[in-house]
Amino acid sequence: EAWEQQPAPHRTIVEHVRQMRERIDRVMPKAQQAQQRHYNRAAQPREFQPGDRVMVLVPSSACKFLASWQGPYTVVEKIGPVTYRLRQPGRRQTEQLYHINLLKNLTDPVVVDVNPHLSAAQKAELQHLVSQFQDVPAWCTTTFKTPPGVIIRQRPYRAIEEEIQQMLKLGVIEPSRSLWSSPIVMVPKPDGTLHFCNDFRRLNEVSEFDGYPMPRVDELLDRLGRARYISTLDLTKGYWQVPLTKSAKPKTAFSTPSGHWQYRTLPFGLHGAPATFQRMMDIILLPHQAYAAAYLDDVVVHSEAREEHLDRLRRVLSELRRAGLTANPRKCHLALSEAKYLGFQVGRGLIRPQEKKIEAIHSAPRPGTKTQGQPEKVCWTPSAEEAFAQIKTALASSPVLRAPDFSCPFLLQTDASDTGLGAVLSQIQEGEEHPIIYISRKLSPAERKYAAVEKEALAIKWAVLELRYYLLGRKFTLVTDHAPLQWMARAKDTNARVTRWFLALQDFHFE
Repeated sequence: EAWEQQPAPHRTIVEHVRQMRERIDRVMPKAQQAQQRHYNRAAQPREFQPGDRVMVLVPSSACKFLASWQGPYTVVEKIGPVTYRLRQPGRRQTEQLYHINLLKNLTDPVVVDVNPHLSAAQKAELQHLVSQFQDVPAWCTTTFKTPPGVIIRQRPYRAIEEEIQQMLKLGVIEPSRSLWSSPIVMVPKPDGTLHFCNDFRRLNEVSEFDGYPMPRVDELLDRLGRARYISTLDLTKGYWQVPLTKSAKPKTAFSTPSGHWQYRTLPFGLHGAPATFQRMMDIILLPHQAYAAAYLDDVVVHSEAREEHLDRLRRVLSELRRAGLTANPRKCHLALSEAKYLGFQVGRGLIRPQEKKIEAIHSAPRPGTKTQGQPEKVCWTPSAEEAFAQIKTALASSPVLRAPDFSCPFLLQTDASDTGLGAVLSQIQEGEEHPIIYISRKLSPAERKYAAVEKEALAIKWAVLELRYYLLGRKFTLVTDHAPLQWMARAKDTNARVTRWFLALQDFHFE
């Protein structure tokens, strides 16, 4: 400095120290505030009230170098902004001060649903098995308190920022510099709150579609129908447990008022997400496909004997742990004789709709208009009311589906109308005919122009191919009018479409 500027005025050591202290006193608060902002970015405001029960992180009695959560203790009073006095009976000091960072709320453990008909010893054995896989059921819970009677209504962007902070905390998203950007949509939930969604339609248009097949629901239900013990596991935020590749992350970017973000894990809304997740679950459960299956994030384990079921459940939980997947304990149900799965109540050889679906039929309002003919308004009479009630009763009390017994022959009944096709697959079990599955579909505009006998023939071809999983390689009885089959036999040499139908039935053995 002396070469380029005027020499600095001479200062004594005392003056130099005094000026440095003044500069430090002036700069230190700014530096402290900057550090506080940096380290408090992910901090969450916490506060305890007198009477709250908390756990305390203190050195373990076995090893002073290891800390463990002990308690529960009771908060006596708040001493300072981050200091609390706790009552801790049974310790040498009955009351002691603790920093808030050493405290956490006491939460009741989530109890996994277990078959209530099991004995106490069997329940204890099952709970012991679950306790060995506490890293598979996600035991963490998050809660927050608000003053009683206070309701906050704010613009949606506040809800967006809350979702962003929550996803950041969970490691689902990260800041992005990507050139990609998809819009966000806040979708109302049934409870009135808003759900954060991404509109990936433009991204889906340019993305390669993954055609990995999804499992058939009817086949999954058939596998469960005769099981005596069924356990269902629901993976926690299933898609968010699948990490994205480095090249895929920037393509999922989106913007909010607080910044530009991209997903670190598989987001909802991509048309390839279901196929990706289903492929992963099929690979994970491949060694156990004889007794375990998954429809996306709904995993089911079934067996005939209790001891066998415990062993199979242990194997499946081990596979989920090895894959790094976690399950939601509130939605896990273990060793049930009947379980709710994919919208049905299954078990003990029966397949029936869930109660909420039956209630929807009972509460269905009577029709006010009709789709065909004039006038459009319906003239409602007492006889119409009685017929409508009979229809609802018939639908709500329809025969319970039976699990198929592949050692018995099947009966297939088909029918066609001007607008659709229908079929029923049934079996004679215990001297009575029981339905196995119902199927139906609408006719396309072109198919509606077919002649009546053509529609009947189409119903046969469609039903046989749709139910080939049950019928191929087995002799079955086809219950229908002979006219469609006779017509197909005559027209197969003159009508190309009928020829294809006729050839499609050649692999099946029916009478």
